[in-house]
Amino acid sequence: MAHSHEFIGWPTLLAHILDRRDLDASQAESAITQILNGDATPSQMTAFVVAMRAKGETVQELEGMLHAVRSAGMKVHLSAELASRAIDIVGTGGDKSNTVNVSTMSALVVAAAGVPVCKHGNRAASSKCGAADLLEAAGVAIELDPHGVEASIAAAGFGFCLAAHFHPAFRYTGPSRREIGIPTVFNLLGPMANPAPISNMLVGVAMPNMMEAMVGALASRNVTSAWVVHGHGGLDELAVSGPNIVYELRDGNISRFEIDAAEFGITHSTLADIRGGDATENLAIMNGLFGGQTGAVRDIVTFNAGCALFVARHVESVADGIDVARATIDSGAAASMLAKVVTVSSAEAKRMQV
Repeated sequence: MAHSHEFIGWPTLLAHILDRRDLDASQAESAITQILNGDATPSQMTAFVVAMRAKGETVQELEGMLHAVRSAGMKVHLSAELASRAIDIVGTGGDKSNTVNVSTMSALVVAAAGVPVCKHGNRAASSKCGAADLLEAAGVAIELDPHGVEASIAAAGFGFCLAAHFHPAFRYTGPSRREIGIPTVFNLLGPMANPAPISNMLVGVAMPNMMEAMVGALASRNVTSAWVVHGHGGLDELAVSGPNIVYELRDGNISRFEIDAAEFGITHSTLADIRGGDATENLAIMNGLFGGQTGAVRDIVTFNAGCALFVARHVESVADGIDVARATIDSGAAASMLAKVVTVSSAEAKRMQV
């Protein structure tokens, strides 16, 4: 991975992009570093992300920008053995679907099935309830420091990194992103910038044209097994309403295929069937799911969790993964996992206050 060289200045850089010329990794890295250091004005930053979006970000550009984001953020340290097994399930957001928190519920199921999870997420931006909002409503202490997250993963098998806490420099991007109201490269970088050195990722993307570049960028941060998915109907997770597009990274090879929940005996349902609400409503839905309620929410969560178990090499096939996910919920293990995460994270939060 090329490291940042001296920044060439916004006028030169922007002219380069407006000529539809790609940046190399170090140029892209130096631009993001300027932004994250607070050295770019709102106008310069907005011009950069909009010009990049219009041109289309390349894998080299994403690699450079991702390196800048991860270098600027706090780190979670895991043993090599733990990191090799650990996964994150995360979406870019921006699909405007207001569905239930599929990634978060799936992540808890995956952790309960025995795969360590380092979940990276935030409070709601475009939806009513983000991963952090749901976990907080459930009683999880969401503002842990790196040591707290490491302890939570060690004790419970699940840790949550609040993106705003681990990547404080992102605060410089917030006002401009809200004002322009379109997805930018920051929507792609956030989900890829997990603070832990995890080897496995399931990333949902609302922008299908960026999937291939994102898979390449994940490889640059030493992820060895990943699915980057675009859900049927535009979802930023695997949908159960029709075929989903998948770009898979496995041992250095990238392939593209489609996967449909119907292939695994899951009945197609509609977006309306998995519509969520605020944190209180979504918590009730999650508690119902973990308590044994059947229907579309169980279908989409077990499908996503099953695929994640396959990505993490915990099972030999997606079909096996779905079976394991269902059994994990039915045994009460998913509900127990949530309770354990509440207990462990709360203890870590108390330690931080001492």
